[in-house]
Formats: sequence, C-alpha cells, structure tokens
Amino acid sequence: MEVHFKKYHGLGNDYIVIDPNINDVKMSPESIRLICDRNFGVGSDGILYGPIKSGDIPELRIFNPDGSEAEKSGNGLRIFAKYLFESKYVDKKNFSIKTLGGIVEVEIKDDTANLIKIGMGKVTFLSTEIPVTGKRREVVNEPLEVNGVEYIVTCLSIGNPHCVIPTANVSEEKARQLGPFVENHEMFPNRINMQLLKVIDRDNIEIRIWERGAGYTLASGSSSCAAAAAAHKLGLVDRTINVKMPGGNLLIEIGDNKEIYMTGPVEGVFEGYFHTDLSKKLL
Repeated sequence: MEVHFKKYHGLGNDYIVIDPNINDVKMSPESIRLICDRNFGVGSDGILYGPIKSGDIPELRIFNPDGSEAEKSGNGLRIFAKYLFESKYVDKKNFSIKTLGGIVEVEIKDDTANLIKIGMGKVTFLSTEIPVTGKRREVVNEPLEVNGVEYIVTCLSIGNPHCVIPTANVSEEKARQLGPFVENHEMFPNRINMQLLKVIDRDNIEIRIWERGAGYTLASGSSSCAAAAAAHKLGLVDRTINVKMPGGNLLIEIGDNKEIYMTGPVEGVFEGYFHTDLSKKLL
C-alpha cells in the first residue's frame, strides 16, 4: 500500500495532509497515533484528512495525535486551504471548507497561498454550547479549582471548546503543568483546550497553549481566536489583536456580530510516501 502525504506548518504547528482521493488508508486511532509519532512515524501535531467530496464544499476531518478527532483547527484550516489551492481543487482565492465545527470562509491573500485569512465563525460563551457543566450561563470570570489552587477563567467555543486563564506571566512550564488537569477537568465533559493569557496592551496579547488531544504546542489558530475573543469580552483589548506565541504571531479581528477572522502564514515542508514498513502497520 503506497500512501502519499504532504507536510506543512503554521507557525511551527505542523500537520500532515492525507488525501483520500489518491490514498486508500483507514484513519483508525491506532494508525493516527503511529503516523503522528515523532519517533516511530512521520511526526506531526495532527492529520488533515481530505478533501472529502460530499457536495459543493470540500470537507475536512482533523485528527489529533492521540487518535481523537477535532472539530476545528485554525492552523490546520490555513494549511488545508493552501493544499486545496496548490493542488488545484479550487481555482479561486475565496472559497469555503466544511469541518465538524462548521463551515469556514477562506481568503488567499497572495499568489502562493503563504498568507491566508480564515473566517472562523461566531464565538459563544454559553455553557451549554462549549460545553461546561452547571446551569446555562455565559462562562465569564468564573472560578476553576485545579490541584487546590483557584483560577479565574473565561470559557468559550469557536466550533471547539476553550478555557482562557488570564495571568501576569505566561510560560511553557506553566502551560505544561496546568494543561493536562484543565483539559480533563470534570467541568468540561468533552475536554477542553487551554490558553494562558497575558495582555500586553489594547492591541497585543501573548499566550501559551495546551491543546486537547495534542498537548503543548508552539502556536494555534483557534486558541489565538479564543484568547483574543476572551480578552475582548473582558474589556482588555480592542477589536484587532496581534496574538504572540512562541511559533510566531497571528492577526485576529473581531466583527460586530461576534464573527472572528484570523490571518496568518503557512509553509510547506516536504512531501513523500510512507515506507512499506510503516504502511504495513497501518490498521
């Protein structure tokens, strides 16, 4: 079985694209974990499986390195948009992509699809839509106890769930320390992504990220959108926010109707075929 793939990254957040139109490979949890493994597989922060042709809009499935499926990924969407554009699945610079987290709008900003703007959809802070346990409410400035320490958090969904924790200092160490406990906290029945948020000024924030199903990551598009939306909800920033991460920066814009727009870079890394030894292990 010969499996072709392409690998890209968005600010150091790397994904493998596997196209079902040219490959016959089953995306089982075991296969996903093996492919994403950085020692025994190709290595990546996830797999983008598509385009799945189920209508006029190309459909994308997003798999985390632990084998679970994600509703939406900002970096993943920019990467997949570049793949669609350079593989000539689309012939215009404005098009749509369907995800489990809803349909998103894409705008290619240059001729090589290295700078891409994504309409990520509307943000909601309602507990039942994130989801967060308890009565129906907006989850804004609520206490969350983790290992005996109380944090004040704001939770939201932009097609996938996020818990934003404002703090005076952000670090990889703190994200790795808190992330697993926040992700799997009993308040979040579907688990959750976590962002540590530091507000620099009205136009700039800095975050560190723990992704559900992936762990600590250098950058995340949906996390950038979530942190910016939370900071705006709390009155800490304006509507156009530069989000700083270890992997680089993303520009987030917040519309009047709670629509969130993300603009950032994408780069191809390499393409190739799985070795026969790896292909034989795929279930």
